[in-house]
Amino acid sequence: MRRAFKFLLRPTARQQQALSEMLRDHCSLYNAALQERRDAFAHPSMTRVRYGDQSAQLKDIRAFDPERQGRWSFSSQQATLRRLNNAFEAFFRRVKVGQTPGYPRFKGAGHFDTVTFPKDGDGCRWDSTPTDTQTRVRLQGVGHVRVHRHRPVRGRVKTISIKREGRRWFVILACEAVPADPLPATGAQVGIDMGVTHLLTTSDGEHVLNPRFAETTAEELAEAQRHLATFPKRTRQRTKRHRAAARKVAQLYAKVRRTRLDLHHKTARALIRDYDVIAHERLNTAGMTKSPAPRPDPEQTGAFLPNGAAAKAGLNRSILDAGWGEFLAILANKAESAGRLVIPVDPRNTSRTCPPSLGGCGHIAKDNRLTQAKFECVKCGLVENADRVGALNVLHRAGLALCDAA
Repeated sequence: MRRAFKFLLRPTARQQQALSEMLRDHCSLYNAALQERRDAFAHPSMTRVRYGDQSAQLKDIRAFDPERQGRWSFSSQQATLRRLNNAFEAFFRRVKVGQTPGYPRFKGAGHFDTVTFPKDGDGCRWDSTPTDTQTRVRLQGVGHVRVHRHRPVRGRVKTISIKREGRRWFVILACEAVPADPLPATGAQVGIDMGVTHLLTTSDGEHVLNPRFAETTAEELAEAQRHLATFPKRTRQRTKRHRAAARKVAQLYAKVRRTRLDLHHKTARALIRDYDVIAHERLNTAGMTKSPAPRPDPEQTGAFLPNGAAAKAGLNRSILDAGWGEFLAILANKAESAGRLVIPVDPRNTSRTCPPSLGGCGHIAKDNRLTQAKFECVKCGLVENADRVGALNVLHRAGLALCDAA
């Protein structure tokens, strides 16, 4: 298996400055390579510059500017150019299939926050011992930086990335050949129904509340953003007060992200510990949170009819705040490590079907779900919590899928 391990760095003041300069210089290289490609496309000959062409120029670039480009790892600079190449490949792929293309853009100093070293030992070396909780990572041009290693690293370190998040620095180790750590079998199976009122409901009737992290922080975040907006854009200077206001907004967003991620990890770990088989709906969150298409008014040119966009926007915020996709990805990764089975099933009509596992008739009707929380079958009269009905039907479909596979 492949796994990533993320650890907090504890650099000195001088090392923090060197890390910031490393990001700055890699950002400059990225933007210069992007400008070269833009100029080539704008040329009448429509010349296409590829990764190999730009990588071959690195030797001359490093020799021309040894203070800013020559001091860093050659392979990390190649990874930066490869990152730009991947952005262009994704752009052309979206154009080919008719999607919104999204042309690669220049990176500002605050939006380029990661430098990758493709191979351990080439510009970056992971120095660790099996017994130490404090270890170090050696970076070319920076030195040996202390790392707070809160758990052991397993497998073989493949790539190393240095990332800045706010005022903190992290090292991310991508490891391969990570051994599995299977848990003892429990013989239990469960279906889960993702929701907004509750993060999830199990087929056993247990609810995991959705704390709505973004909603609870919305007022404080709005105040911080209003304060940040008081600095005029055209005359904005990178003053101490402006940096503090921007840092406050970033800290609030980071807090929401960390608390949500903590809940997802704890909830997924509890499910993996208690159940051998976990079934969930195969959700398309990107499609579910898509804005409704505009409705042109046929009687008035340039006018549009109401399309429910305002109400849909509130639902979209709630879905994104719950983070279904992130949770299901964490659940799948933990299940693979623990030797558990996760089964995604078709989500259609799971909350409108009278559950056969409770002695229901299996009747499917929109009127079966009276409210957000209540399910009452219009045919046989079965009454149950609507979210639990969805979880039971998910588990039932997973059982049918296993029977078909067998």
